[in-house]
Amino acid sequence: MQTLRYLGPSVLDMGGLALQTSGGPALNPRFFSGFLTTPRAAAAGLLAVAEVARTRYFQPVAPASLDPVVTGSSDRLRFESFSGCCGVYARLDVLPPGLDGEILDHGTTNVDVNPPLREALARVAGLDPLHLAVGPDDLTVSTMDGAVVEKKVPLPARWLRGFAEVHVLAAGFEPLAELSAADATAFLRRLPGGNDRSVLWAVPSGRTLRLTSRPAPGAVCLAGAGRLAALRGALRFATGLRVYGPRVGAGSAPVASTWQLDARELRLSVTLSPEPYRGFSGEGAVLAALASDDVADDAALVGALLSWDPTIDVDALAADAGIDAGRVRAALTHLGTAGRVGYDVADGAYFHRSLPYDAGRAERDNPRLTGARALIEAGAVSADGDGAATIRSGPEIYRVRRRPDGGYTCTCAWWAKHHGQRGPCKHALAVSMTAPR
Repeated sequence: MQTLRYLGPSVLDMGGLALQTSGGPALNPRFFSGFLTTPRAAAAGLLAVAEVARTRYFQPVAPASLDPVVTGSSDRLRFESFSGCCGVYARLDVLPPGLDGEILDHGTTNVDVNPPLREALARVAGLDPLHLAVGPDDLTVSTMDGAVVEKKVPLPARWLRGFAEVHVLAAGFEPLAELSAADATAFLRRLPGGNDRSVLWAVPSGRTLRLTSRPAPGAVCLAGAGRLAALRGALRFATGLRVYGPRVGAGSAPVASTWQLDARELRLSVTLSPEPYRGFSGEGAVLAALASDDVADDAALVGALLSWDPTIDVDALAADAGIDAGRVRAALTHLGTAGRVGYDVADGAYFHRSLPYDAGRAERDNPRLTGARALIEAGAVSADGDGAATIRSGPEIYRVRRRPDGGYTCTCAWWAKHHGQRGPCKHALAVSMTAPR
């Protein structure tokens, strides 16, 4: 099955029959064209990703944008979206066993998902085939009811900031729990629904997870349990549920977490921000990596070396670029500010997207970074010794101190409000950028 766009209509008139052609592959480029081997599961996964894109979990409003990002890699397809509040990130990975077709090229596009496509996916049943044709300008989904074509649309700027933050946070995640399909179904179905804004903690207990109101070693943060609702439609196809997050202890602040359904040929994951009201676009996780003077140049070099392998080998990139692995990771963070890099917790590795790279985006999207550079250029940073510094910003004077864990405290209002949980303030960032290497 192929879907082609013709250059114009065929015409039958007094002069005869003029048949129009499609113009061939050059005018109809495709990343992938073929069938999905588990059509019902794939349709449920695509609907879940679209459902997240159309939902605003914090202060709900009428459904709005439905614009999943589709990436064709060397052996798989990835569909990604953010919620309207940017606090939930969803991804469907269609793995090699889930594809029955030809991967013709690689690339990324951002398409709208309108009601006709959602209705077509919802009607996939039994042995109905599901065919996809993914190109740089559109996504064509063909079912027994016919073909639906969704065109490329602009990518929301807030999504780019979200992509950058999510991949940095996810790179610090570890597998914390694993449930069978039956236990996962029971656990997810008893969670609070609706616009739940509580921050709970899920502690492994036997074959399932036990919910508590306080963190404990080995617990997983579950902020706004209702935000996992998108997973429920795919539960009947899952073989299990894996949960990822950072290691926490008693007294830990809320953190992000990833909840991933495994269906052999597919993986459907939902990543939740640390608190229901917090969008990923403002987490500030990228700031420390962007503070280096060399990071922009490193990003340009690493970006030129990226390939379309399913995962990015950091050590191999470091060897090819002639820089150490730490600088490669910082460069990947910089590339992530333009959405060029993501992180797969199941593979424990970065992956590549093809979005236009803008070297100036890191500065524009991170005003704290711009503010820190302005403080340095104004000579406002004075080192006091022992990791402490004084910052003079207009009539105000701030004190920054280095903590034993390498972070910083500051006397400014930003730090007093967030206590370093949403990245460093501009004063601490300026001190870290001027500290001896």
